[in-house]
Amino acid sequence: AGALQHFDGSRYLLHAWCIMPNHVHAVVQPQAGHGLAGILKSWKGFTAHEANRMLSRSGEFWQPEYYDHLIRSEAELAQAVRYVQANPGNARLSNWCWVWPP
Repeated sequence: AGALQHFDGSRYLLHAWCIMPNHVHAVVQPQAGHGLAGILKSWKGFTAHEANRMLSRSGEFWQPEYYDHLIRSEAELAQAVRYVQANPGNARLSNWCWVWPP
């Protein structure tokens, strides 16, 4: 969560996020001079290093690809945020604290 929030407001605007057991969802708006690929590379690099350190392992942690979707309206933004917020419940994860906004 800290890695996702670290550059919020400077490199990107983070509208919603959810950390699931085997993947992450984020609704993010890159700011001028910062592309989505670079933001994701930063997130993945930092979190992979930390997770590998915590798990006493090395090597690949994240899959190299990602899925992106261009949001074209306020209605689509609201729908994307709702989707991210609903993800833990849809996966039957109760009292899931790894979602923002809650």
